[in-house]
Amino acid sequence: MNLFTFISRRVLFLIPTLLGVLAITFIVSHIIPGDAAQLLAGPRATEDIIQKIRHEYGLDRPLYVQFAVYLGQIAQGDFGQSIRTRRPVMADIGDFFPATFELTTTAMLLAVIFGIPLGILSAMYRGKWLDNASRIFSVTGVSMPIFWLGLLMLFAFYLKLSILPGPGRITGNPPASITGCYLFDSLVTGNWRAFSDAAMHLIMPASALAFAVLARVARMTRSSMLETLSQDFVQTARAQGLSEKYVVWKHVLRNALIPTVTVVGLSYGELLGGAVATELIFAWPGMAHYVVSSMSSIDFPAVMGVTIVIATIYIVVNLLVDVVYAFIDPRIRY
Repeated sequence: MNLFTFISRRVLFLIPTLLGVLAITFIVSHIIPGDAAQLLAGPRATEDIIQKIRHEYGLDRPLYVQFAVYLGQIAQGDFGQSIRTRRPVMADIGDFFPATFELTTTAMLLAVIFGIPLGILSAMYRGKWLDNASRIFSVTGVSMPIFWLGLLMLFAFYLKLSILPGPGRITGNPPASITGCYLFDSLVTGNWRAFSDAAMHLIMPASALAFAVLARVARMTRSSMLETLSQDFVQTARAQGLSEKYVVWKHVLRNALIPTVTVVGLSYGELLGGAVATELIFAWPGMAHYVVSSMSSIDFPAVMGVTIVIATIYIVVNLLVDVVYAFIDPRIRY
């Protein structure tokens, strides 16, 4: 099977996977206690008004009919109208998702840039002080709650030292909107003041979010490196007189990266769907505020729309991870 056929099959499998996610989310969101029409109408609304709202949003139909209608809307690219904001769900997601995407992507880049070298050095100096310090750092990163780390960073760098800006995404005026990602938009438009402002606001939330993933990437890289270093082909390469640096970078690292790439792909999808604590602590105007508000008001279309977006990105990222495998290890053939 060539790579194109493999990707085509995986894209086809995307459809039943999303249908399964949609079905489960739809059923769970509709069987939880609460009446969305009642919440939307308000506590003093009459029964006639509640029934009118319920009919307007199709909440008075059988569950399977509601699901079939919803699938038809999804097929047309319509995610429905938010019960809470009275706006199209896609418009709401378009407003909030760029902030979450910028935050999680920056956090993931930090985790990869610092986590992989840390894991390599830890494996190369196994049992030395650098390895012990790296292992302590990794255990701390995995064990420390993100909300506590975020509050600690705000207290230290914002309240006490005043070297970083406080909560929020930007202090001044945002750059002209192209993608909604302030760093990219400010670079494209040449707005360096906005770029610097947005970058400074991004340091603390991205670092807090990246900390646990960085520790996970470092631990996995170290473990994979140590396992690969004990293989016979490494000993053969050393016996041929190759330098240790060449052996590590050309032979060991490439074979040890597959587990690390898997962790990176899974962690990125996890960050996109689980950056709630970080966004709330740093008042980051991303998906967390939208999702939490939608869930508390039983806004079914909004919850379903967010679920579809996150599930799609998660599946696509894992597909890209599988494709990267073939470039890392030429022995892998699809």
